[in-house]
Amino acid sequence: MFMITQCEVKNRLLKALPPTAFMVLSRHIEKLNLPLRQVLVEANQPTLFVCFIESGLASVVAESSDGETVEVGHVGREGMTGYHVLLMTETSMHQTFMQTAGTAIKVPVHTLRAICDEHPSVRDLLLRYVHCCEVQLAHSALANARYSMHERLARWLLMCHDRLDGDDLPLTHEFLSLMLGVRRSGVTDQLHILEGLHAIKATRGNIRIVDREQLEEIAGGCYGLPEKEYARLIETPDADTPEEKMG
Repeated sequence: MFMITQCEVKNRLLKALPPTAFMVLSRHIEKLNLPLRQVLVEANQPTLFVCFIESGLASVVAESSDGETVEVGHVGREGMTGYHVLLMTETSMHQTFMQTAGTAIKVPVHTLRAICDEHPSVRDLLLRYVHCCEVQLAHSALANARYSMHERLARWLLMCHDRLDGDDLPLTHEFLSLMLGVRRSGVTDQLHILEGLHAIKATRGNIRIVDREQLEEIAGGCYGLPEKEYARLIETPDADTPEEKMG
């Protein structure tokens, strides 16, 4: 097991835990290196552990019965994988895997549930996080129904920027296609639009955020409200919040 102090962690949920609860948790955690494509939650299989992401970006993907896939959520250092276990559900219909390599703190599900039983404030905090994920998912549906492709792309890029260090996002066209639910050729067209507006610079396997304020203006109303809800409900005064990036 890997011993780590609360002041060392980068995950915003772990930072927000009561110190006594974190001390108990720290006896059971393991720090992981997570390579690209590492599966963290397998669809329809029992989830035995959750990961509190420290760096990198995980993607939550839904798949239909005929094999169509689309990304339905991101997990970075603001959150945890496998939050369905907090709802006393052993499996998820969605797969979660790393879209960019990173690190995480791994916690067995039975340990997490025991701490939630012993420390109701921990359960309350994590259920507020589940609520934030549901709000984010609802706004994804809103964006898909009411906003244009380049506005939706701007929103997803802002969400990635919130969760990754620096302004260079190691995102492939394949990933962006999965995010938006469109063909790769359509992704190229939308990236050209954002480049023409001087918001980003796209190269092979990388997108650089050139002007975040411009990207927020392009995204318009489909970005920002879920992020504000997270900031309201998850108390992490020392964390780098999306609002700090938003200026």
